[in-house]
Amino acid sequence: MRICLIEPFYTGSHKRWADELASRSRHEIDILSLPGRHWKWRMHGAAITLAREFSSKNQRYDLILASDMLDLTVFLSLLRREISQTPVALYFHENQLLYPWSPRDADTKKGRDLHYAFINYTSALAADKLFFNSDYHRTAFLAAIPEFLTRYPDFENKETVPQLEAKSQTLWLGMDLKAFDTHHCPNRGTQSERPLIVWNHRWEYDKNPIGFFRILYHLMERGIDFDLALLGESFEEAPPYFVEARERLGSRIVHYGIAEQFSDYATWLWKADIALVTSNQDFFGGSVVEAIYCGCHSILPNRLAYPNHINISQNQSNFYKSESDAVDLLEQWIKSKAWKKPSTLNEPVNRYDWSNLIASYDTEFKSLAMPARQIYPSI
Repeated sequence: MRICLIEPFYTGSHKRWADELASRSRHEIDILSLPGRHWKWRMHGAAITLAREFSSKNQRYDLILASDMLDLTVFLSLLRREISQTPVALYFHENQLLYPWSPRDADTKKGRDLHYAFINYTSALAADKLFFNSDYHRTAFLAAIPEFLTRYPDFENKETVPQLEAKSQTLWLGMDLKAFDTHHCPNRGTQSERPLIVWNHRWEYDKNPIGFFRILYHLMERGIDFDLALLGESFEEAPPYFVEARERLGSRIVHYGIAEQFSDYATWLWKADIALVTSNQDFFGGSVVEAIYCGCHSILPNRLAYPNHINISQNQSNFYKSESDAVDLLEQWIKSKAWKKPSTLNEPVNRYDWSNLIASYDTEFKSLAMPARQIYPSI
């Protein structure tokens, strides 16, 4: 079968997932995309641009697979004569109903942030199938819709929620975890008395770097020794709290900034002893899974998608409930030298490697290759 994968925000993890899926699937997958910038404009305008590009291809597809960054209602309306019989699936990497907005964003101050969530909602209504990258993401999105709809003056359409539930399914994010194996090296715990803590996320608000550094400052005040590798990408200038951290943590920082080559990034993860995570948003948490796979002892908040990856009841010492709890937990890990022992958490996340998931993807796509109207009734 032939599939058109539509990605309006073709960069980072979205691009990586699309490329890896296309290269591994037994189906033929064409990627229709736009550069990954100006995300708000992509959610508004990409549907128009991509609909025109789709039409110009003059190609029949057995399935259209779009990401959550596409306004699917606009896209489908512009192509209603061409693809009325083509099934459409929507893959949720994130959603704007639950995405934590920066208080500095002008749209939150003026109440315009709701519109992006509404695009996700109407796109979900228009799709024949909804795929989510984790169980947490699927249940959280569906649970958030009723309250979200109460923000409108009348005709709240809450009866649509069961229809969305009926066509929703978890399709775990596929990752090329085996690529890290080539760069395997012993972590520093075998050679050093100071644990290497790693940050390997975007340098942005939703990853809560302020909370991350606050925890480390408390450790410093308690006289706890550690080194720090600050990996990850900043799309603009380094945020002020990273600049401040560079000054306050000084020589403790052994790496500062993005690792340009994958080999460098992978090597840092294998070297690291502890991955401290403070994110306010992770619908799956790819960077966290990468750190776990590479043997980092992960200190995680007891929320979001992390309990999907690691069994809490069997690994309580890896989870914290509050910032102060995280400080105490980290102090315990470091003083007890527990970070020197090999991690046992990497085996469970191996299931996200494409070698273990691609067959499920292909089967799901094949099951959708029928006229859309035969899959689910209209709203």
